[in-house]
Amino acid sequence: MLKIPQSPFQSTKLISLDQYFDELVKLFESDSLPKVLLLTGKKGLGKFTLIFHFLNYVYSKNEKTPYNVEDKLINTNSKFYNSILDKTCPDVIFLQALEGKNIKIDDIRNLKSVLSRSSLSKNPRFVIIDEVEFLNINSINALLKTLEEPRDNNYFILINNQQADLIETVSSRCLKNNIYLSSKKQKKIIDYFIKDNKIDIQIDSQVNLTPGVLLKYNELHNRYKLNNEENILAKINKLLHAYKKDKDKTTINMSVFLIDHFFYLLVQKNINKIDILINLKSSIINKINDFLIYNLNISSVLKSIELELKNVR
Repeated sequence: MLKIPQSPFQSTKLISLDQYFDELVKLFESDSLPKVLLLTGKKGLGKFTLIFHFLNYVYSKNEKTPYNVEDKLINTNSKFYNSILDKTCPDVIFLQALEGKNIKIDDIRNLKSVLSRSSLSKNPRFVIIDEVEFLNINSINALLKTLEEPRDNNYFILINNQQADLIETVSSRCLKNNIYLSSKKQKKIIDYFIKDNKIDIQIDSQVNLTPGVLLKYNELHNRYKLNNEENILAKINKLLHAYKKDKDKTTINMSVFLIDHFFYLLVQKNINKIDILINLKSSIINKINDFLIYNLNISSVLKSIELELKNVR
């Protein structure tokens, strides 16, 4: 199972994405579903969840426990649903760049090997590549011919979370579908998960974060014991040390978010210092990014950030 804080495999209720789901179903039922489909949108909007619900519809519609189209609800007694949880489903292949790491060429070669063999069933076969923007050039070159000439029963759904530039040779071979949710619809998703999972949100839910990213940051907030009463440097200290230990790039992204939010609040109180504060913010974010890229000494980076922060007092 993919390592996702609020796993799409557990998200049995689809919220706010009804229109996109209905469009996919219509295309599939009319035999018009593209062989290679690219879903593009901010990370955390629910694109993977959308596809997982669509797959449940496709594979469970002839079961005694089919997908509930009206309520957009997965039947947890479905054979297909449980085969995904048990990793025994032969008709769906998931490939993901975990924690922002590049999808390796060996992963693509293994995928091609599987696809070269005929499916034991007569069912359509779906390949879901999540975070396709993290395909490197070697992986892309290995995948291109497969995308250009998919077998009759094979479908590719690529998910682009816009965390890096997607190489044009991939996007040019796909039918693109942009996924967008209004702030109101995103709030509806967040409110649902807070209520359904009894989540105590420690992150300011008024900031501009997608539901998935907000939930992930909230999980990191609890995992690394961040305290809303401690200063920004103490929080960054914990997150950078967490990255050194776990190599989860999300901790770096969260560090940048906290710095950005910290300076946003400062600007509201110091309108006459906007230029100075923006420059300081950029400098600190650059230091965090350099820490990631060049594997810098954590103590020296934190000391440098501390010196910068003294300028805002």
